[in-house]
Amino acid sequence: MHRLPAVAVAVVLAIPTVTAARLAGTWRNPAGSVEVGMAPCGSRLCGTVVWASGRAKDEAANGGTDRLVGTQLFRGLVADGPGHWSGTVFVPDLGRTVDGSLAQVGSDALEVSGCIIPGLVCQTQTWTRVGDRR
Repeated sequence: MHRLPAVAVAVVLAIPTVTAARLAGTWRNPAGSVEVGMAPCGSRLCGTVVWASGRAKDEAANGGTDRLVGTQLFRGLVADGPGHWSGTVFVPDLGRTVDGSLAQVGSDALEVSGCIIPGLVCQTQTWTRVGDRR
């Protein structure tokens, strides 16, 4: 039986953390109406709304989400490939959580996908990295 050196094992175990660190920061949806702060949450990756337009807040409230800023949209994401994460996505204007995924398609671009009815009713958006709001 061949054993990996301890350094090789440490590098393999650190890959999800390195990827999570590359995704950490603030990301904006294509409409420019919501910004989410991505950060590790335990061994997983999560994204919480840090800013939202008035219209986005109103649409979320109509869907049953009274307080959009502070709501976790991306939940329990786990690395399942290079630059790819799977977990759940909360859709505030529908008041529903769906299976979803994130794929890093560039240093400043994330492809976010989710399906309300898997294989039938799905949506993909490209979110872009932004500087932190002050």
